[in-house]
Amino acid sequence: MGLLTEPTRVLLFTGKGGVGKTSLSCATALDLAAEGRSVLLVSTDPASNLDEVLGTALGSEPRPVRGAVGLWAANIDPQAAARAYRERVVGPYRQALPAVAVASIEEQLSGACTVEIAAFDEFARLLGDPDATAGYDHVIFDTAPTGHTLRLLALPAAWTGFIDTNTTGTSCLGPLTGLNAQRATYQATLSALRDPAATTLVLVARPDPDALSEAGRASAELAALGVRNQQLVINGVFTPTALNDPTAVALGQRQRDALEALPAALRELPRTDLPLLSGPPVGLDGLRALLSGRPVTPRPVPVEPNGRAEATLARLVDELGAAGRGVVMTVGKGGVGKTTIANAIATALARAGHRVHLSTTDPAARRDAAPATDLGNLEVTRIDPTAETAAYTAEVLASAGAGLDDAGRALLEEDLRSPCTEEIAVFRAFARTVALAADRFVVIDTAPSGHTLLLLDAAQAYHRDVQRNLDAAPDEVAELLPSLRDPAFTKVVVVTVPEPTPVHEAADLAADLQRAGIIPWAWVINQSFALVGSTDPVLAGRAAAEQAMLDEAVSLAARHALVAWMPDEPHGADGLESRLVA
Repeated sequence: MGLLTEPTRVLLFTGKGGVGKTSLSCATALDLAAEGRSVLLVSTDPASNLDEVLGTALGSEPRPVRGAVGLWAANIDPQAAARAYRERVVGPYRQALPAVAVASIEEQLSGACTVEIAAFDEFARLLGDPDATAGYDHVIFDTAPTGHTLRLLALPAAWTGFIDTNTTGTSCLGPLTGLNAQRATYQATLSALRDPAATTLVLVARPDPDALSEAGRASAELAALGVRNQQLVINGVFTPTALNDPTAVALGQRQRDALEALPAALRELPRTDLPLLSGPPVGLDGLRALLSGRPVTPRPVPVEPNGRAEATLARLVDELGAAGRGVVMTVGKGGVGKTTIANAIATALARAGHRVHLSTTDPAARRDAAPATDLGNLEVTRIDPTAETAAYTAEVLASAGAGLDDAGRALLEEDLRSPCTEEIAVFRAFARTVALAADRFVVIDTAPSGHTLLLLDAAQAYHRDVQRNLDAAPDEVAELLPSLRDPAFTKVVVVTVPEPTPVHEAADLAADLQRAGIIPWAWVINQSFALVGSTDPVLAGRAAAEQAMLDEAVSLAARHALVAWMPDEPHGADGLESRLVA
């Protein structure tokens, strides 16, 4: 890899879940240690499987990796860091505010943005404090901080404490006084990130549109903040060898199409392509094979367990249809196919004679995968997250931002660029749609998270008692949440693919929803090579490797369906309905 030719002291690996950034950061650390250097590898990924990949039990403090002289690793738990951060922030309010208000602030601080800041706390301790890593030649981070986090911490207004003195202020992080103790360390960290002689950002993607789009967005955001020493790694590039295998040929063509449409922000970066391996690079030997490109010997595909072939999406749709009406929401990380699954469910319910309203948050990118609108009992609406977020942002700035000075307004505007804002804005659009389910099915592609549900629930009841001002939440929310928590009326379908990171992230999403009183109704394990029977040796090996993840996902589900990887993208009602029996 190019980044190993003249590596900087600090290497940051970032990318969507499931693209292989943990494996690549581990493999890079191993190679540098093999050259006689002292290396510290740190993961701040909430879904980290660093212990599993390295074959060493890890904790929050560096430990030597067995079998790799010169390599130490630490697995920071962002959730534990977030709990400590919340306590630092909330502690001063416990005696000053009613218990319900304190509970609401704690829920505010349960979201993705707080976890980001808490993880950055630990990140900054290692990068911004020279004494913390003085004994290492290289420090490698699995999961870099986001552009939103860096922008927020770079704003002078973030350090003024104006939220403590201005109750009209708002922040997805709640009161920001917890940052002040770390101010010098944070500023040193930001300087180190911007130093191209010290730090390299490694953008990891797979050759598919979603992963490349995410990498392009991260590249542009971080470059605008001064983190410009970037390299691109395309992981999992597939070259078919079984040219008579339609699965192999289709996968190869799909990847070539994605790479030809590489986002502009990525085209000028130094780039390394790594081949798709036939098995996961777990253990030190597997990691060394990852960077060398040496093939992993495929294992024979085991016999399909009894009952797996019958676990079709069609069976789930039949059970859904028996209710006659209600809400069906698909939830999952990007790239797992939840839009396709939602569309397939809506199409099948409509063809079975039910009246169906499908609402999707993907207004343009997947038009060719949308159901045919000539089904008279199927209505399709498209929620534009950008438009919804812009409208919500303008509303908050006009109300909560009206009395702020320039510094306070700048912080509020940055806060409104956080992931939480889009989630809340889109949720408002959902609220307008779900009311239709009184006499039909409403299928929603991409459900809100449990944190959003709890935050809006708390804001509805307690917004006059807490500092976050969400009084713009519509009245529909009060009526909607009880409906979403009614298992007879609302069915949440968790969508994943049979790989470690997506399955573990799906489990986290399911737990998040359960905190809000919503129990997932079913899991759909999508894009499985184990159900295809490919003769290509790489894909046959991947099919074998899927078995453990299929078993793990099934064990977490009250009911489940398995959907095979299909050579063709779905087009129209017939293409979507083919997913039901795949």
